[in-house]
Amino acid sequence: MDHILYWNGVALEANRRDFSNEPGKDKPNPEQGGPTLSSRALAIVHLAMYDAHAGVINSPALPRYLSSPASPAVGASAAAAVAAAAHACLSALHPRQKPHFDTAHQAAGLSGPGLTGGHAFGLAVAQAMLAERSGDPGASDNGYASSMHPGGHRPDPANPGQGHHAPFYGARSKCFAVTARHGLDVPPAQGGAEYDKAVKQVRGKGIAPELMGTVPTSYSKRTVDETLIGLYWAYDGPRELGTPPRLYNQIVREVAVSKGNSVDDNARLFAFVNAAMGDAGILAWDQKYIHDFWRPVVGIREYDSSMGPAAPTPTNNIDNDCDPAWLPLGAPASNSADRNFTPPFPAYPSGHATFGAAAFQIVRLFYGVPSGNRAADTLYSGPFVTDELNGVTRDNAGTVRPRHVRAFPRGLWQMIEENGFSRVFLGVHWSFDAFALDGGGKPDYTRNIGGVPLGLKIAENIFSAGGGKAPFKSTVGPRT
Repeated sequence: MDHILYWNGVALEANRRDFSNEPGKDKPNPEQGGPTLSSRALAIVHLAMYDAHAGVINSPALPRYLSSPASPAVGASAAAAVAAAAHACLSALHPRQKPHFDTAHQAAGLSGPGLTGGHAFGLAVAQAMLAERSGDPGASDNGYASSMHPGGHRPDPANPGQGHHAPFYGARSKCFAVTARHGLDVPPAQGGAEYDKAVKQVRGKGIAPELMGTVPTSYSKRTVDETLIGLYWAYDGPRELGTPPRLYNQIVREVAVSKGNSVDDNARLFAFVNAAMGDAGILAWDQKYIHDFWRPVVGIREYDSSMGPAAPTPTNNIDNDCDPAWLPLGAPASNSADRNFTPPFPAYPSGHATFGAAAFQIVRLFYGVPSGNRAADTLYSGPFVTDELNGVTRDNAGTVRPRHVRAFPRGLWQMIEENGFSRVFLGVHWSFDAFALDGGGKPDYTRNIGGVPLGLKIAENIFSAGGGKAPFKSTVGPRT
């Protein structure tokens, strides 16, 4: 049994369970809520698993992430070390789930010599890793208030009590593995041609189904394929599904199995992937609250200069690109009766786009795709079924969605781009939240705009800094 894949599976199940109902309560109350804290948790667990395995193997090909603790006893079991490290980190991060982790530890099939030494070393690694991240901020919005200026992010008008997720997390977190706090150029200016083109695109492509008849005839409407793409990549923290980092790990597992990875390979690969997503959560959220850009549900409803709490211009002739009744298809509130929603944090850049690009690009680098390559690959083409469309998950009307088997003939690069576009089709992001577009509507990677370029920079930086072997511990501290 591959002990890295085993405990990766336990960690992903912990993410899913974290977004399931607590006994006696009608809604989830996640211990590692939102994409920020869930990506942080997965980074901590997988870096501890890596260090536990690497410390026992003691090979130059597996350099340690942390310099402590000292090497384990001679003959220690790598499987026991990884099990103890994963169990201890998961139990500290998700204490409500400790009975589940105890059961997983018992079911791991540990046997043979070196169990005592491996277990002791794994516990020491977990303690060092948790201490290393003990100063991280939480996701609270205490002390944060929305800006009232036109273009500033404010809560979803269909969910006005949603608050603001993690406004201080990005700026106040130290990084996991990057060597710089990568940033982005400002998004397209309101009133400009590029911004107006994005407004028209999401107004037609992202609108709620019941409002489709209100879309002007000159706009392109969402197709069946686009609706499916939006749902396929969602994972917006609904019941029983969890967050985007879980989805991307699920796909990376399929890649690892298809490539016949060794245990050493998987220790390195999942440490790289989850360190990259840990930094994606930090840097994307830092940029989100730096740029503070509104979501389509506010931007379209308040497009006219007479709209909004700080409207500068009175007028009785509303701009035709303004629709004060517009609502998006929305992030799907799967497995509940809640209404679909716009996520509770600024639009630019897209977290989905940043996480997906960071995760999949580091996989491409791991398997030899040159840094800077922006082309299709043949690393993994599927088929892959997501939990949003698995024949079990229900929409918020209680209807079971069909099972959809999807292929990716252009490989992981297709996933990066499709994941970015998917958020436009749900109506929760502008296209430039993922990437700038050229005149033909294709991504333009010559510009430092959106979550995909940010995720690519994160992946390429981390892989290079670690010499392609394993993540190198960042010395980059908080911004504020």
